[in-house]
Amino acid sequence: MRCEDCREALSARLDGESEPVSPDEHLATCAACQEWFAGAERLRRAMLLRPAPAVPDLTAAILERTPAPSGEGWGLRIALAVVAVAQLGLAFAQLLGTAGGHGGLHFDHESGAWNLAVGIGLLAAVVRPKTAAGQLPLLTGFVGVLLVLSAGDLAAGQVTLARLATHLLVVLGLALLYAVHRSHRDRGTPVPAATADGTSTSGSTVDAPAPARPRPRGSRRQAHGRHAA
Repeated sequence: MRCEDCREALSARLDGESEPVSPDEHLATCAACQEWFAGAERLRRAMLLRPAPAVPDLTAAILERTPAPSGEGWGLRIALAVVAVAQLGLAFAQLLGTAGGHGGLHFDHESGAWNLAVGIGLLAAVVRPKTAAGQLPLLTGFVGVLLVLSAGDLAAGQVTLARLATHLLVVLGLALLYAVHRSHRDRGTPVPAATADGTSTSGSTVDAPAPARPRPRGSRRQAHGRHAA
């Protein structure tokens, strides 16, 4: 057996492939192949087993940029729950006819149904803060129109301060609903990631689009030449 054939078989053995021939007999008698095989084994071991590169300790930076636990928003949610329960109490008082109607039975039922829906919506935002975003446009529009009309009615003497005081619940509920929504939104915002040199990146690069592959300049020119021909 030639040394080249023996070393080819030994290389296949190191790579975990099938050996074209058995090199053991030649390897036992050839000192050059023995030296080559020992060097190949050392090279393979050095490529597979290397010391891990030094990694900077980013524990402090990660903890500094970690969002606050979700439990820290319970203060606003409890306040919103109190307003929601009061709104529900007002609704039931109107529906049961104990709130002192100002526009007839049907008007009280309409107003009571609306107040009941608002109270239920506020309670839903307490349990699931992400639902606050869907309620804000409708409730903001309602409160805005209500404040403008109430100011006009008060100036014309068509409404009492006692009646206007019942609207404070929905105004306070809107303010707390916005605060809960903002707190929940900020808590889910990704924070800048620290790098090894202490700088921070504006966002994650995991989903960043791959850079566009440059188009060869000569392709259009060659195609033009073919059409001209």
